[in-house]
Amino acid sequence: MMETFELVVAHYNEDLAWLRRVPPQFRVTLYHKGAQAGIGTRLPNVGREAHTYLHHLAKRLDDLADVTVFVQGHPFDHAPDLHARLRELVSGDKKIADFWWLGFVADTDDARGRRLFVPWTKNPAHEELDMETFHRRLFRAPGPSEYRFFVGGQFTLSRQAAKRRATTFYEMAKGLAANFPMAPHCFERCWDRIFMSDGTIGRLPDGQKTAYFKPLRRLAQPTGAR
Repeated sequence: MMETFELVVAHYNEDLAWLRRVPPQFRVTLYHKGAQAGIGTRLPNVGREAHTYLHHLAKRLDDLADVTVFVQGHPFDHAPDLHARLRELVSGDKKIADFWWLGFVADTDDARGRRLFVPWTKNPAHEELDMETFHRRLFRAPGPSEYRFFVGGQFTLSRQAAKRRATTFYEMAKGLAANFPMAPHCFERCWDRIFMSDGTIGRLPDGQKTAYFKPLRRLAQPTGAR
């Protein structure tokens, strides 16, 4: 039997022209939280992409594709090579038996978000995260002092890995996504834990806080610059 593929898109109002380049082997499921009519399946505008992903897992757990790719409406800031990764999946050059982060920057934050979230430019109030309370509510256990993750909240998931959790877990997590303060940023830091996988983070050298998995292009200097 041929492997099946699905692309789940958490959309608000982003340009979706990029979907034309998605390999035809992918079933595309679009969830829309903006004001446009007739686009995908409408969801309430809460919880950002985390709520969308968890909605899909709760509703479709018994009908998932063999491999599901979860992305935002504009996925390229954190996964500029997305189309290439999708082609690798359908060609068989990349096999997903578990969980695979999408992105090229692995980073580390502490349980209050003080290393990454607090100084983030999109957090002008310098609010902190409460990962300890979030972790206890989600996993019914105390959390670690640090979280290592690929930034961007996008990933690829096998059906077997998704089914390590029950529908009731995803329903509970979906409620947390809608109601817990800063929930999308909390989920971004622990998707691998949700699916009981290290997502390759475990292979980073001990003590390394940040790792880049693609070369960074240097901006060309203007003529005469030193």
